[in-house]
Amino acid sequence: MAEVAVVRAEEREVGIRQALGLLEDAAAPFAGKKVVLKPNFNSDDRFPGSTHNDTLRVLVAWLREAGASKITLAERSGGSWVTHEVFANKGIPALAKELGIEAVETDALPTDDWMIVPLEGSHWSRGVEVPRLFLEAEAILQTCCLKTHAYGGHFTLSLKNVVGVIAKTSPRDGYAYMSEMHGSSHIREMIAEANLVYTPDLVVVDGTEAFVSGGPATGTRVSPGVILASSDRVAIDAVGVAILRLYDTTREVATGPIFDLAQIKRAGELGLGATAAEEIELVAAQDPESRCFVERLRTTLLG
Repeated sequence: MAEVAVVRAEEREVGIRQALGLLEDAAAPFAGKKVVLKPNFNSDDRFPGSTHNDTLRVLVAWLREAGASKITLAERSGGSWVTHEVFANKGIPALAKELGIEAVETDALPTDDWMIVPLEGSHWSRGVEVPRLFLEAEAILQTCCLKTHAYGGHFTLSLKNVVGVIAKTSPRDGYAYMSEMHGSSHIREMIAEANLVYTPDLVVVDGTEAFVSGGPATGTRVSPGVILASSDRVAIDAVGVAILRLYDTTREVATGPIFDLAQIKRAGELGLGATAAEEIELVAAQDPESRCFVERLRTTLLG
């Protein structure tokens, strides 16, 4: 069974720590390891347009307590946003100095720091290019937001977050990977296939606020007040979609069985995680609000 911890929380730090505490041995993969922390900095828009800096503070502190030997935050921005400007506008250089971690703008890495990853049997015509940093990481913690996606993805959670690892354009010959993906009728399958490049050891979804339409930078905002954590990226995405369905979300997100949605279905076919709602165990915090929320969520997930 794929465990997904679910905590209703008004305070981000309390919720994240409680969710991680509900998972058995969540800290084990990070002890003594050099860890890459992958946030969602698609743009510099305020949360949930991008990962909240306080979420990063909590996760870095938790990783240190887990025994991580080194923590590197690594990301690139999407669309027309410039990563260097996004980092500056979000105050990431100062935050990295404050926390004693390294912050890497991946699209500023030299060519030799990128590797071509063939994705045979995928819809990517020539595979993808990915920083060595992720491929050689000893452990990876991924944190993402809870939101819809207006540009073909339909929703953007853990599976979509991995797209930010892939080069926008090849540092070798300028090939436009993102143009290929966004121009394809198989964009959602390609999102899932991009996840073949690595497996995160842990995923944390900050759903204290969410976009239920629009996205990924701006959208219709709601406040689910929930934190999710899991080592299964497909299961956590399925639960995230179920949360979006508790609101007046988009037709694309709201229609049909959750495990028939293209991102999730393809990810299951590739063996990336859970393949059915029945394979997910929702681990609720024991407060009445969290337990009640999980019951609603279970009904939606199985519906």
